[in-house]
Amino acid sequence: MIRERFCRSLRPLGMVVLLLAQVGLVAAQIPDKLPPAPDYLGEIRRSPDGQLKTVAADPKLAAIAAKPATMVVGPGEKITTITEAARLAQDGEVIEIRPGDYHGQPVIWAKNEIIIRGAGGRPVMLADGKSAEGKAIWVVRGGKVRIENIEFRGARVASLNGAGIRFEKGDLTIQSCAFFDNEMGILTANLPEQSLEVVDSEFGNAPRHPGDLHHLLYVGGIGKFVLRGSRFSNGYLGHLVKSRARENHILYNMLVDGAGGRASYELEFPNGGLAYVIGNAIGQSAGTDNPSIVSYGAEGRHWPDNALYMAHNTLINDSHAGRFLNVNADKFGVDVEVWLLNNLMVGAGDLYKPAQGRFDGNRLVARGDLIEFGGVPLRLTNMSPLRGAVRPPGQARGIELMPSAEFRFPVGSRPMRPNSMLAPGAFQ
Repeated sequence: MIRERFCRSLRPLGMVVLLLAQVGLVAAQIPDKLPPAPDYLGEIRRSPDGQLKTVAADPKLAAIAAKPATMVVGPGEKITTITEAARLAQDGEVIEIRPGDYHGQPVIWAKNEIIIRGAGGRPVMLADGKSAEGKAIWVVRGGKVRIENIEFRGARVASLNGAGIRFEKGDLTIQSCAFFDNEMGILTANLPEQSLEVVDSEFGNAPRHPGDLHHLLYVGGIGKFVLRGSRFSNGYLGHLVKSRARENHILYNMLVDGAGGRASYELEFPNGGLAYVIGNAIGQSAGTDNPSIVSYGAEGRHWPDNALYMAHNTLINDSHAGRFLNVNADKFGVDVEVWLLNNLMVGAGDLYKPAQGRFDGNRLVARGDLIEFGGVPLRLTNMSPLRGAVRPPGQARGIELMPSAEFRFPVGSRPMRPNSMLAPGAFQ
């Protein structure tokens, strides 16, 4: 009787074993690989008004990342120098540079549709007293050019404006690059058909030459300039960012000079133009060479269309006094449209109040009201009474002024979805 009951109790277990054996047999007949990853078509996000919307993936970025190298440069490779790589490059090339220090190899890139990228660890271009055409470590005058993951150091020329990159023609994209100790990080020409986009890059350590103005990034009179997710610090007498472009999009950057910096303006648009300044942290040091943090129109009008739209920026003044924004409206002959919405000011200073435009949601707070990151006061505390104190800024000329991202330390940006407790400043 006991034996019969024991056998009955084993029957369900035997069935499970049999089923597992059958599953194992089927699994053994399936190739040992995961299913292919689904195509990324985009995301669904909730907009500030509560509505769901689709955000499509950028097929151009995916195509760029997938392009294989057609030329490899570096120690142990067939092509060992940057000089030779630039001489041999053809239209459409994808050029990969191996990690390492490349000393005194200035070049001119004159081909179209080329990608130049550092592979693995970031390769470093060291000027070592040499320059291309007395201008820069690299001169770029092709058509469409993309430069990724390269570092530029030590540019010096007789005219005192030696650049890491001198951009003279076409469309240039800079992605995840670094510029340190150059007389100019990037310096452009003045052709309206030019466009420059700088993404997730670092600029710093301007040379300390008394009387010389070394800007970390100097954009001439080009058609369009986009700066996103990038970090600037430790200027000296010159500006962190100076742009004469017709249209400017300054988005989610960290333009904070730092305790050892002595920059003049942190952000300047000397000839006006269209400027969208959204979601940035912008700050001057106690030793600043100029009391204004952001300046617009100091050298008068150049473009027919001029307007400044500043929304959700955090402006920090570590000096004893100053101006968070200075608009030289008197140099335009007409009132300039200026929108100042939901900006957060820290420290002493004045914020320009426009005669024409919008002025709403701007708040001044003490340094102690913010959480510091890397010694910089940036984010309101969770219990701050300013959370939920401002309204969505809306659009200007079809451009959304509500930030959809925020700066990410140490460099870059990350998507950000503001909630109903909307606060002033760059960080929600």
